Amino acid sequence: MERMRLDKFLATYTSLSRKDAKKTIRQGVVVIDGTVVKSETEKVSLEQDVFLYGERIHAKQHIYLMFNKPQGVLSATKDQQEKTVLDFVTDVNRELFPVGRLDKDTEGFLLLTDDGELAHRLLSPAYHVAKTYYLEYTGTLVEDAIQRVADGIEIGEKNPTRPAVLHLLESGKAELTITEGKFHQVKRMIAALGGKVIFLKRIAMAGIMLDSNLALGEYRELTSEELILLHESTKERKR
Repeated sequence: MERMRLDKFLATYTSLSRKDAKKTIRQGVVVIDGTVVKSETEKVSLEQDVFLYGERIHAKQHIYLMFNKPQGVLSATKDQQEKTVLDFVTDVNRELFPVGRLDKDTEGFLLLTDDGELAHRLLSPAYHVAKTYYLEYTGTLVEDAIQRVADGIEIGEKNPTRPAVLHLLESGKAELTITEGKFHQVKRMIAALGGKVIFLKRIAMAGIMLDSNLALGEYRELTSEELILLHESTKERKR
């Protein structure tokens, strides 16, 4: 059972800074398991009941955010010149990072978390986590585009792409589900089929659909049902 200093606990699971947490603790407004605690060095675990100003702190080991990434934003933790996805997260006091990346000109579902172990599995080629994209393109795709995508196509890599699923919508629009993450993969696949992607949006990952209520630049925590899907997607290694 991992335990941490009370001031670090408050700084991690509330909006208080470490400095403000210490001041707050000394005011006698923190209660642990029914006892008022005034020492910032008190050790506390996630299993204990911690109250601040009479409100229970719902501590979570990890945070998982569904972020609707806008175009023009970098999938990075920080950048000295350009805006990153973490610049939008202003009320979570955790060291979050994006799981994988979306190109600067691509929008849609990007998972933000502080769970490094799960992130590693989600990005590992061994688990083939599905990602679905909505795209708009110019040009005319080859007649057997759906079958060629299902078989795997050459995009200039050592090996063809893994079998994927292409759904053709109305003219110039489609959805593509892939289970790997090669550089500019969707754009290169559509190019190999005779088209050119002019708009790209990730609409699902690991069976979790992007929340239609999230405007660009907005985020929310994953639901318990979505978390189950996320973990289920990395339970079994595939060939």
